[in-house]
Amino acid sequence: MNAQSPNPKPAAQVTVIKAARLIDGTGGAVIAPAMVRVEGDKIAAVGTRVDVPTGARIIDLGNATLTPGWIDLHTHLTTRGDVHWEEGLIKTTPPDDALWGAKHARMTLMAGFTSVRDMGPNWPYVDVALRNAIDQGVVPGPRMMVAGAYVSSTGGAGDALQFSPYVQVPSVHNLADGPVEITKQVRTNFKNGADFIKILATGAILSKGIPPGAQQYSDEEIRAAVVEATRWGRQVAAHAHGAEGIKAAIRAGVRTIDHGSALDDEAIEMIKAGGYKTYYVPTIGVSNALLDQGDSAVIPASELERMRRMRATAEGGFKRALAAGIPIGWATDVPVMPHGQNAREFRWRVALGASPMSVLVSATRINSEIIGQQDRIGTVAVGKLADLVAVPGDPLLDISATERPVFVMKGGVVYRDELAKK
Repeated sequence: MNAQSPNPKPAAQVTVIKAARLIDGTGGAVIAPAMVRVEGDKIAAVGTRVDVPTGARIIDLGNATLTPGWIDLHTHLTTRGDVHWEEGLIKTTPPDDALWGAKHARMTLMAGFTSVRDMGPNWPYVDVALRNAIDQGVVPGPRMMVAGAYVSSTGGAGDALQFSPYVQVPSVHNLADGPVEITKQVRTNFKNGADFIKILATGAILSKGIPPGAQQYSDEEIRAAVVEATRWGRQVAAHAHGAEGIKAAIRAGVRTIDHGSALDDEAIEMIKAGGYKTYYVPTIGVSNALLDQGDSAVIPASELERMRRMRATAEGGFKRALAAGIPIGWATDVPVMPHGQNAREFRWRVALGASPMSVLVSATRINSEIIGQQDRIGTVAVGKLADLVAVPGDPLLDISATERPVFVMKGGVVYRDELAKK
């Protein structure tokens, strides 16, 4: 008889999930009916029928549609929606933001988003702590890639020190001017646990600084961030609204153009010519959330006016990208849109002409490719992490179904289950 290991590993939990249909994230044909077998944290089989081992847990979701777990490439999980970000440094503390971040992380996961790219907190590196707590199983939430602290110029869109110059907040060191300071800030962020760099290439809508259409960082400054991040094997995301800032960021080699409001034909051709090393990642829903539905009472009137002026430009850029057929990333900029309501972005994109299938692919396969995680997440395929979301009915017929998830699994663990017949 062979000696038994003193610490035998338990057999992986086997779960078989049934649903009326599966949209696997590739953009291919819908699988109907659908079955997915999960072993441990990975997908082991997918099809209209799969083997069901004895003792497997069966979850029957009835007339629901399964999709891969959704990915949001622009969140601020540690930021509260009832405190304007420019006032966060005098109205909140890092522990406040960490605790609120834990709440928002759970809300985001329960809304179907199993992975996010978090774009910088009010208090630097609080997002790093939240990511680590989620990874260690301390709190539930999506997998997080974090910026640690965004990189902004003095007086620019990311300069939160919008109060008396005699008031100092020494814990905040995210302002950098010139290539040398930017290089040091990039190194500091990575040293302190950041996964990627967010740089503000232009002004912002919800900010008092330089206008959103104006280029904030010079070409040389943006390039310095990309050069240093590349040394670390990491990516740079560029907040960019104005056309010149967008094109400067593309020339510098950033991975994503976030917001990209004034995306024009020349910028699109530059993206194509670069072999899609840079992706356009719009946040279409924020203006609808604020201007049409009044989701925030803390935005100053001057900043809402900026949004009104930029709205048509942003929608035009999105339609231009659709017509050009370039891959489009998926993001929301919560809490400008409320935490947990990220999925509203789906219907607003469809309203502007995107197909339901294309927006689902954007939030799954395309986003996974953008962040270099396509071998782990983004599609429902054998060997990938078991990240699955189910919505009632067929989202290809009614995309608003994405706003009512009934089942969420992340890494083989069920976090939400409202329809299951066990």
